[in-house]
Amino acid sequence: MKIYDVLILGAGASGLMCASHLDKRLSVAMVEGNGKIAQKLKISGGGKCNITNAQLSQENFDGDRDFIFHVFESFSRDDLLEYLHKNGVVPELRKKRYYFCKDSSDEIIQIFKKAIKDVAVHLGSNILWVKKEGEFFVIQTQKESLRAKKVVVATGGKSYKELGATDIALEIAKSFGIKVKEFTPALVGLTVQKEQFWMKELSGLSCYVAIKVDDKILKEELLFAHKGISGPAVLSASLYWQKGNISIDFLPDNNIIELIKGSKKQLSSVIPLPKRLSKSILDALHVEDVECKKVTNEMIEKLARIHNYEFAPAGNFGFSKAEVCRGGVLSEELNPYTMEALDLKNLYFIGEAVDVTGELGGYNFQWAFSSGYVCAKGINESL
Repeated sequence: MKIYDVLILGAGASGLMCASHLDKRLSVAMVEGNGKIAQKLKISGGGKCNITNAQLSQENFDGDRDFIFHVFESFSRDDLLEYLHKNGVVPELRKKRYYFCKDSSDEIIQIFKKAIKDVAVHLGSNILWVKKEGEFFVIQTQKESLRAKKVVVATGGKSYKELGATDIALEIAKSFGIKVKEFTPALVGLTVQKEQFWMKELSGLSCYVAIKVDDKILKEELLFAHKGISGPAVLSASLYWQKGNISIDFLPDNNIIELIKGSKKQLSSVIPLPKRLSKSILDALHVEDVECKKVTNEMIEKLARIHNYEFAPAGNFGFSKAEVCRGGVLSEELNPYTMEALDLKNLYFIGEAVDVTGELGGYNFQWAFSSGYVCAKGINESL
């Protein structure tokens, strides 16, 4: 039976980046449960893949900040952009923040297809277990047994079940005594309590807000949905919320007191939001929709809550609606310069399999690419 130098479990963003940068002298194979590589890359960002973000730092992530810093120090956003440029892909910058493929995610997928042409790719192969036998790893799929000197776990998280997502990364880690944090949904919509059911009645409407969760403030669009609230601001906020209150500023770029001062209009007309939303917020604040000149001091106190509408979400929309997962192999178990398990030589974890999760906006793909590169570099340097 052939023994590979490196076997990469998962052919997503992190696994492909790792495979692309491994020394050509190494015999490399990939095992992927789907019938094609890069399925999440393919569909993300409306098919144009939000690759990275202009405003990138470890502060945009839930996880060990020092660990994340070391990984990005080895392969930064600029390193990623340079790699793409060298391979003929020039991402498009949107809203001065988000880098997308100009035409489609196929641009970046083609880079990887070309880079892994000498890699043996086993598609449609679900991983059952990984064991260590002597100095080699044995990987059992539902189709075959494979052997390798080194194993890279790049199987992602538990979201996107339709793409075959599982928690196999955690099962592999636990089988070797490596500590993990169980996966929970992240970058996901939030459900609301009965007192906030008025939000569900606004389904389809959106507005620019600032959401505060603990010491984090996330500014982006909020989308009212049938189940509660969603949209970019909420998805990023969900990364940091686990229980307790959040606060929404519905007018982050205005001051409600200044808006009503000297105005002869109705309150709902002066608030620069869709009329239906303005009226609903006034109802939620228990403020009558009167002419601005009739606003009392007591009403002003209530109106101030438009900048600090505080409530406790009921929960989230679950794994089926989550963009990614929080959780994974604890970073304290890994070497940030190689992604190798500290207590088990030649076993590596990268991408979403690690307990590092970014906000919405290209952060998680950047993490996948950076951790994949760092892993490949570590393997190459061990030769």
